[in-house]
Amino acid sequence: MSETSTPTIICVAITGSLPQKSDNPAVPITIDEQVESTQAAFEAGATIAHCHVRDDEGKPTSDPERFARLKEGIERHCPGMIVQLSTGGRSGAGRERGGMLSLRPDMASLAVGSNNFPTRVYENPPDLVDWLAAEMLAHGVKPEVECFDLSHVFKAKEMADKGQLAGTPYLQIVMGVRNAMPADKPAFDFMAATIQRLFPGAPWCAAGIGPAQITLNEWSVAAGGHARTGLEDNVRLDRHTLAPSNAALVRRVVEICERHERPVASWQQARAMLGLGRP
Repeated sequence: MSETSTPTIICVAITGSLPQKSDNPAVPITIDEQVESTQAAFEAGATIAHCHVRDDEGKPTSDPERFARLKEGIERHCPGMIVQLSTGGRSGAGRERGGMLSLRPDMASLAVGSNNFPTRVYENPPDLVDWLAAEMLAHGVKPEVECFDLSHVFKAKEMADKGQLAGTPYLQIVMGVRNAMPADKPAFDFMAATIQRLFPGAPWCAAGIGPAQITLNEWSVAAGGHARTGLEDNVRLDRHTLAPSNAALVRRVVEICERHERPVASWQQARAMLGLGRP
């Protein structure tokens, strides 16, 4: 099977830490809203749910109890879907960011280095990165390494060689964050080629923020990678049109897959490609 005929794994980033209903009324905030939105995205073709949780005021939190409720809801209503919990820095500080890993989700995000965000530094100091990776190993959680910079790809290779990442690593190229990597095609091609050189045969994916979402979806699917979409990263279908749902953004990726003659992965195929067991 060639790279371009490999089934495409679609990840839906449900809500994130920043989008509010004032940005788009379709943004799901409560646990019930997130489960309902995820179920529709799952039925549309998404096989990974990238999850954040909010407090009663709609602000980001790392509260393990809320993550547990969300995980339980997704597993009940989306049987087989891969649950990926976020350890991102907007939801907490220090080791608080990994407090939900004991819930043993299928996957969790892992940023392996620091970089600039629009108004702040996204701090991922080496001791915290090592601790988060160790917690994922201890609880049998597969990391998705988020690569905001080329150095993060090389850091992932170093960690894999040291045994800090279990199994075949899964890396995600992230572009379009202001003050970080822009959506630049030569840079994308180089990062994708570097991932494939350092991790031969390993699956990889890409995420674009804001207007870069559809661009990165297109580039990644065309190059044999996998795709992330969802209201966390982008609340619009285009400059003038709000996305009506997470499912609508997933369906847009499905259309891209059809154009490139790549099938959309079932949850069984996604789990097999990522080295995850059955739920």
